Amino acid sequence: MAIFSSTRPKLLRRALAAGAAFLALTLTACGAADLPDGGGQDDRPVVLTTFTVLADIAQNVAGDKLRVESITKVGAEIHGYEPTPADIRKASKADLILDNGMGLEAWFGQFVQDVKAPHAVMSDGVESINITEDAYKDKPNPHAWMSPANVQIYVNNMVKAFTKLDPANASVYESNGAAYNATLQGVQDDLVADLAVLPENQRALVSCEGAFSYLARDAGLTEKYIWAVNAEQQATPQQISGVIEFVRSNKVPAVFCESTVSAAPMEQVVEATHASFGGTLYVDSLSAADGPVPTYLDLIRHDAKVITTALTGAPAGTQPGGTS
Repeated sequence: MAIFSSTRPKLLRRALAAGAAFLALTLTACGAADLPDGGGQDDRPVVLTTFTVLADIAQNVAGDKLRVESITKVGAEIHGYEPTPADIRKASKADLILDNGMGLEAWFGQFVQDVKAPHAVMSDGVESINITEDAYKDKPNPHAWMSPANVQIYVNNMVKAFTKLDPANASVYESNGAAYNATLQGVQDDLVADLAVLPENQRALVSCEGAFSYLARDAGLTEKYIWAVNAEQQATPQQISGVIEFVRSNKVPAVFCESTVSAAPMEQVVEATHASFGGTLYVDSLSAADGPVPTYLDLIRHDAKVITTALTGAPAGTQPGGTS
């Protein structure tokens, strides 16, 4: 599913049409700020994000002054997501919509075409790293949030957007943003220090999707992946053989895959090499509250620990497709 071209336009048009009909039947019967559980009214401005990682970051900046929700649910694959009528109804109630940008949400432009709420792009100001191969060559890698340093830019963009939306609480957003950015800097420092223990010949991060360019840059790792961006038709024989050759040539001790895609292609790499499966990494989605990465900070810390543990020769993680 190419993230830089129209994604299932016919299906999306049907969803938008169905959403319009659905709205006509339901909006007059339901207040624009009804609580999800029917527990009454919530008069706070509604901020809608495109995926769960953004929602968690936004909640840290918003505090209790804004109601933050995510369009996609935990575990959803963000690139080729297909909005539902319920998503359109939710967007019609939003006061502000936040998206990642950089081509991540191929469906987003058409989704917000008829939505009155303003939207802000969180990756504005990030120095992008371009994809270097496949159909997406020279396009920006959209996974900029995999660097806590970049997320500090996201936070600053949120502070500006929230202040414009709700000027009365500007000082709250500025204070929350500054506190969260200080925490992010600490996580950034810890991530770099944790991965600095890797010896030179083990400083390679091999994953299913090329989602770790920013983390690899921060930590001084060489990135290798099976496919550049999640797509419907993934893992050609040529892509798999290329990764197998890289792992063999560089004696890479462990390989990884992301939580939102099948690890079956990476199993072939494991079977063809002496590498172990190092564990499941999280990128495009948080886990449920009782899972390993219920927050963005948990996600970054989890990934750094899984990568470091596997590449330094500690006991291997779970089998491909499982969680660590």
